Amino acid sequence: MALTSISDTITLADGKKMPAMGFGTYLISDQKAMNHTIQTAWDAGYRLFDTAMLYRNEDILGPALHQLGLPREALFLTSKVAEAVQGYDRTMKAVEGSLKRLQTDYLDLLLIHWPVREHFFETWKALEQLKANGQVKSIGVSNYTVAHLELLATQAKEMPVVNQVEFHPYLNQQGLLAYDKEQNIVTEAWSPLGRRAVLGDPMIAKMAQHHQKSVAQIILRWELQHGILPIPKSQHAERIQENAQVFDFTLAEDEMTMIDLLNKNQRTGNEPEIVYETGKQY
Repeated sequence: MALTSISDTITLADGKKMPAMGFGTYLISDQKAMNHTIQTAWDAGYRLFDTAMLYRNEDILGPALHQLGLPREALFLTSKVAEAVQGYDRTMKAVEGSLKRLQTDYLDLLLIHWPVREHFFETWKALEQLKANGQVKSIGVSNYTVAHLELLATQAKEMPVVNQVEFHPYLNQQGLLAYDKEQNIVTEAWSPLGRRAVLGDPMIAKMAQHHQKSVAQIILRWELQHGILPIPKSQHAERIQENAQVFDFTLAEDEMTMIDLLNKNQRTGNEPEIVYETGKQY
């Protein structure tokens, strides 16, 4: 389905609808900044707001949504289970804490932030239970490789509907993307702009000039055309608005291929396998 606006949704494997693009709240740490940023994002058309226990800002995102009077049913809220609270009982308890901080009685999507070997299956079992309880509408994972997903499939009652991973032109994870598509898992991109590393790329800059768009807009459009759900983050009003304006142009097939070829398998974040083994980020 061709996406024509930021208000378009995609249908997950569990039948729930999810906005085609989201807004990341990582590193927003005070109430005033959060209120201003969320209002700007809402006005630009964003409805998916992504946070995590680890960001330590659920307690300002929740009040922001209330203070701004944004209708809960129009929002799509995502949070993630931190490594330190994985395991069945701890996850159940930690998510209750998240719901309190976010001042809501349910999450639209809950993800396991990183795979952790020690609690791998029991954490997922907790997510399945939270969904059965109605505390969470959809469940997924973050930073899972094909190997992690295949391992999960050996014991899961239901599989993740979303896999949120680092994805940008210098780390395009084509094998993982193909696997997710095959399994009807939506691939979501954190760090969709490569933590700014990719923004200086001269080839993308030429393309941006040709389309009269910014480099960031070209990258986000490339991700959308690959069927990826990007969640860019910014605290600058003009960038927030600009990032939302990626539905009025299309990249040609050869342009898509040229960006695909920029892949360097270059991570800006952690290596999932190491987090899996050690149970913590380095």
